[in-house]
Amino acid sequence: MQFLVYILAYPLLWLISILPFPIFYLFSDFVCFLVYRVIGYRKKVVRENLALTLPHLSDAERKVIENKFYKHMCDMFLEMIKTMSMSPEEMERRFHVTNIDLVRDYAKRGKSVILVASHYASYEWLLTINPKLGFQGVAVYKKLANPYFDKLVRKIRSKYNTEMIETRKAIPTMAKNQREGVLSLYGLASDQSPKMERIFHSMKFMGVEVPVHTGAETLAKKYDLAVLFVEVKKVRRGYYEATFIPLADNPKDFENFKITEMYLKEVEKQILEAPEFYLWTHKRWKHRIE
Repeated sequence: MQFLVYILAYPLLWLISILPFPIFYLFSDFVCFLVYRVIGYRKKVVRENLALTLPHLSDAERKVIENKFYKHMCDMFLEMIKTMSMSPEEMERRFHVTNIDLVRDYAKRGKSVILVASHYASYEWLLTINPKLGFQGVAVYKKLANPYFDKLVRKIRSKYNTEMIETRKAIPTMAKNQREGVLSLYGLASDQSPKMERIFHSMKFMGVEVPVHTGAETLAKKYDLAVLFVEVKKVRRGYYEATFIPLADNPKDFENFKITEMYLKEVEKQILEAPEFYLWTHKRWKHRIE
C-alpha cells in the first residue's frame, strides 16, 4: 500500500516541481485554501501556540499572523518539492548567504562545526548551501514512516551533496568522522519539544518554561565542534537570506546549557521579529512547566 501511494503521488510531485514560479505560487495559494480554510489543518494547535506565546497581541493581530503563517507554510513545503527540478543557478538567486566566508574560515582552520537552525522561514532550502562551505555537510533528520517517501525526501535534500542521517546515527557518524579526520558541518534543528526520556534542562522560550533539546550542545562539547546559528529571513515570496552567527568556538569553555540558551534566544528573536514564518503547527509547548 505504501508503494502504491508513492507511485500515484510521484507524478504529481514532479509536475508541481516543474511549474513556472508564477503558476507554482498560484497553486500554493490553492493548497493553502484547502489546508487552512477547508481542512483546518492543526488550526487549534496554531491558535493555542500563538495565544500562549504572543499574549501581548490582540486576537485580531494574532489572526493576521495565523493567515500569513498558513500561506508561508504551504509555500515552504511546496518549495521543497520545487527543489527536485530547480537549477543550482536559480537556487543561488533565491537563497542568498550574506557571510559565507565566516563558515569557510572554520574549514580553513580545520574546525568541524555544528550548525543549529530552527523551523523558521526556509529551513528546507538551507540544505542547498552545502557545496559553498568547504565541509562534508551532514543533516540530522527524523525518518518518515513511508520508506518510499523517506527515500524521496532524502534524495531531494541530498541534491546538493548533503548527507542525510537519522537522529540515532548522529553519534556514530560524528565519532567515525572524528576518527578519520573528516572535516564536517552537522546541521540540526533543535527548537522542537524533546521526548520525555531526553529531558535534561528547561528554560523560558517565548515566555513559557519548557523542556529543551540539549543534544547539539552535548555533541559539540564531546567532539569539540564549534557552534554556529543560522538566521534565515524571508525577503519576499520565494526569496530568502541566511546569516551565520557564531555561538561558541570552544564549547567546553561554556557552563552546561549556556549554549542551548544562547541558541534559543536567537530563535526567539527571529520569531518576535516576524512570527508568521515560524512553524506553529508543532506542539512545541505541550510539556510546559507551570
